[in-house]
Amino acid sequence: MANLSVNLAGISLQNPTVLASGIMGVSSSSLKFVEENGAGAVTLKSIGPTERPGHKNPTVFAWREGIQNAVGLSNPGIENSIEKITTSVTQLDIPVFGSMFADTIDNFKRVGEKMASTGVAAIEVNLSCPNTEDDFGRMFALDTKMTSDLIKAVKSVVGDIPIFAKLSADSSEIVEVGKAAEAAGADAITAINTISGVVIDINMKRPILTNKVGGVSGPAIKPMGVRAVWNLYNSVKIPIIGTGGINTGEDAIEYIMAGATAIGIGSGVYYRGIDVFKKVTEEMSRFMEENRYKSVEEMRGIAHKAS
Repeated sequence: MANLSVNLAGISLQNPTVLASGIMGVSSSSLKFVEENGAGAVTLKSIGPTERPGHKNPTVFAWREGIQNAVGLSNPGIENSIEKITTSVTQLDIPVFGSMFADTIDNFKRVGEKMASTGVAAIEVNLSCPNTEDDFGRMFALDTKMTSDLIKAVKSVVGDIPIFAKLSADSSEIVEVGKAAEAAGADAITAINTISGVVIDINMKRPILTNKVGGVSGPAIKPMGVRAVWNLYNSVKIPIIGTGGINTGEDAIEYIMAGATAIGIGSGVYYRGIDVFKKVTEEMSRFMEENRYKSVEEMRGIAHKAS
């Protein structure tokens, strides 16, 4: 029988599937449902320093090849989330990863320190947020120095909890940013976040989302996600969580063969239901048995050897 377990930055997962951030919130009941449907780990919705209402509707639109969203990072703020996060950590039997965003490095530190107190197994740092303090709204993930400074700052306040740097494919230098995150102390990389895009309603003659620009996810971005993992695998030694357009076991294996250690599933919940994690792992197992792979590790990065 194929062994699907993986080690992600020192964290043991029964299988490589991870619920991506922003899909099922922070409620323990919702996340328990994800666990019961086969996920190897869950990532909470991103939490920021203060309460945010987010953008006005419409904020999400599903189109032919993907999903576009501009929710606007709506959340109750870290102070109002600590109890819920702690409850989720204690009630789930699989690893729970926190996720956080902020507008300045000092606010990242404040959120990180409080999130570390909840007992999460790791903290994903959303580097795709605009840095309003140092660079007039430029995303941290678009600049190697800002990335380095941010990761070092967060590492200084979270103790031994692993830090995952979530990178953006909007950056033309994602590999250099990944190397900067690794050098600054990141324990893993999540690649990729959604990709900025605009979808226009030609009858209304305007963008569909109220925010006009939104993050694209789903099958449309899978090749970009695989490319990011492929390039990062050749340049960093820390593990990579491949994310973007994973709906099937074949999609997951493609990311793993490109170099991912684990795979994040978000839009797959929309396309195949909450049991997508179970479906993906069953499809992975079948492929591995048919092709005589005994472990996920045997497949990781194997496409590089054949190219």
